[in-house]
Amino acid sequence: MEVILKQDIKNLGEKDDVVNVKPGYGRNFLIPQGFAILATVSSRKVLAENLKQAQFKQEKIRKDADAIAARLEGVTLTIGAKAGETGKIFGAINTIQIADALKKEGFEVDRRRITFDTEPKFVGEYTANLNLHKEVKVKVPFTVVAE
Repeated sequence: MEVILKQDIKNLGEKDDVVNVKPGYGRNFLIPQGFAILATVSSRKVLAENLKQAQFKQEKIRKDADAIAARLEGVTLTIGAKAGETGKIFGAINTIQIADALKKEGFEVDRRRITFDTEPKFVGEYTANLNLHKEVKVKVPFTVVAE
């Protein structure tokens, strides 16, 4: 019996895979639980169309990420923070502040896509990693200055 998986199932396959399973497993577990649908001719056509559209969307998202990455080359950010006499920052610089600084420069980047190599806790220069796409990653240098 062939079924199309609607989600990843360990030791069986990933979402949108067409797999061959025993009839009892498909009829009594996979289909009633909503983990799979029967692989008929019409459902295979729907699957092919959905995969084609998903690939088109991913291609567009990747092109947009490449365009943003090209524009980010050479951009250096400056973040102001309150600091003590030794240069230690009161609190810490977080991803929200980096996202706001990028927004002022004209770049829309979700704060959840920003990470740091080392946490900025002192005045100085650091690097922020932007994960624009699973294949497109950009490093943006930023400087923390005392206000």
